[in-house]
Amino acid sequence: MTDKREFEIVYDTELPGTPEQVWEAVTKDTPAWMFPTDQWPAVRTVDEYPSHLVSRMDGPDGWFNQLEHVLEPLDGGRARLHYVHSGIFAENWDEQYDGASKHTAFYLHTLGQYLEHFNGRPVVFADIQAPAASQAPDGFDRLKTALGVAGSAQGDNVELDVDGVGHLSGEVDFSNENFLGLRTADTMYRFFGRNAFGAPVGMTVHDFSGRGDSGGTADAWAGFLAKVYA
Repeated sequence: MTDKREFEIVYDTELPGTPEQVWEAVTKDTPAWMFPTDQWPAVRTVDEYPSHLVSRMDGPDGWFNQLEHVLEPLDGGRARLHYVHSGIFAENWDEQYDGASKHTAFYLHTLGQYLEHFNGRPVVFADIQAPAASQAPDGFDRLKTALGVAGSAQGDNVELDVDGVGHLSGEVDFSNENFLGLRTADTMYRFFGRNAFGAPVGMTVHDFSGRGDSGGTADAWAGFLAKVYA
């Protein structure tokens, strides 16, 4: 028996960009702060640039997934975002809702980091999944220990030597029990403790250096993760 129920995740935040800049980021530049979304043919049911956007996908048996962005200009080139993600989870409702709502806070934080530090710069995106062994209860803690940030807090500057990847010099821009964000002068690294939600640990790399190589980056980090969870 499936646990098919609707959900709604509502999030309000201020972002360091104008409504026009946020609109570009959430419509065209998603690989720069989240992941590429062009493979999903969403229909814009509301398209009122640059203040109100609703994108929706519909599927069989009443399934749908909908994202709403309401943008309001603030002083100083900032914007207020009212974000609503709604739809249907077909199974494991509580676990999926918990994971999706916590991911939302991390993604929208990363959107703010992109707008503040890298807005409009071309990006090379890489998505890497850790081995199945990372699903263990201590999976994310093992990763943070291996990176050398187990004792670091949000706002800390770090100098890390990552086996097979190289030296990273930057700031811990986000840190809690489920997610970790590292930002260097030209790259954002996002780490996802999805072991808490029944999946392997994952990570994304958003490289704005102009020298990025998606395949090489993915291979280097995959090698590191394989050693962490060997």
